[in-house]
Amino acid sequence: MSSAPTSIGAPGVPRRRAGRQSVWRQGAEVFLQNRLAAFGLLAIILFVLFSFVGPLFYPTDQVHTDLANSNLPPGPGHPLGTDGLGYDQLGRLMVGGQTSITVGVLAGVFATFIGTLWGAIAGFIGGAVDAVMMRMVDALMAIPALFLFMLMATIVTPTVPLLIIIIGALAWLGPARLVRGETLSLRSREYIIAMRGMGGGSGRAIRTHIVRNAIGTVVVNATFQVADAVLYVAYLSFLGLGVPAPAANWGGMLSTGLTDAYSGNWWLIYPPGVLIILLVLAFNFMGDGLRDAFEVRLRKR
Repeated sequence: MSSAPTSIGAPGVPRRRAGRQSVWRQGAEVFLQNRLAAFGLLAIILFVLFSFVGPLFYPTDQVHTDLANSNLPPGPGHPLGTDGLGYDQLGRLMVGGQTSITVGVLAGVFATFIGTLWGAIAGFIGGAVDAVMMRMVDALMAIPALFLFMLMATIVTPTVPLLIIIIGALAWLGPARLVRGETLSLRSREYIIAMRGMGGGSGRAIRTHIVRNAIGTVVVNATFQVADAVLYVAYLSFLGLGVPAPAANWGGMLSTGLTDAYSGNWWLIYPPGVLIILLVLAFNFMGDGLRDAFEVRLRKR
């Protein structure tokens, strides 16, 4: 009899924990069964290793020019040739990938954070606050994003931190609309109504219930935001509005390569262009896989 009180309710904890583990395991299985999603994840890992670990094994000078070795075709000393300033292209692709990936990921996460916060507040409070906040979003969305990026890039001298802030501060509109719609459907749930009826604060409700239940939508959208940010970095750099030389990024390399297109220097054009396309596709594929994986979790809730 003395041991009975300690056993009451105890079996439920392992069952709940096992249930959560089962849901996450099923989500991981669904993700890995999607070959494109698995390819995207593997490609992103390889891109990170190529850009951040590769220079340790293939060190090159990407600061000082070497005009004596300019525009060399691919060969034993330079696997992907050199550009007009003598920079080794393979080494420059590695260093340029650091800028493209860093700005893309951090700007995408920054945009997702701002959009999630804005959309959750607008959708949860509703009424006039929601109307004003979303009209602001609609007004900004009416202006082409690339035009805003170009305008900001011409006002200030771009650096990596500034590019992250500029892209993140202008790319949050899509996530805001998405999270706002998710919040409108969540705020009518019984547990949210009960919490508000008991005097629970809006901040706590947004933090512990709205964002938590919309996390799948947020994470999936974040991967697409990263892909968009990578493209925006490439656009700005291609137009000469990216991080100034000697810093490297794939968009700037592509722009430089196109100026030599009529010289037949194909190695200056195709490698950066292919890497940009593959990186964007990788994040999009991974986002599709994460969406399928989170749908499993939602069906179990």
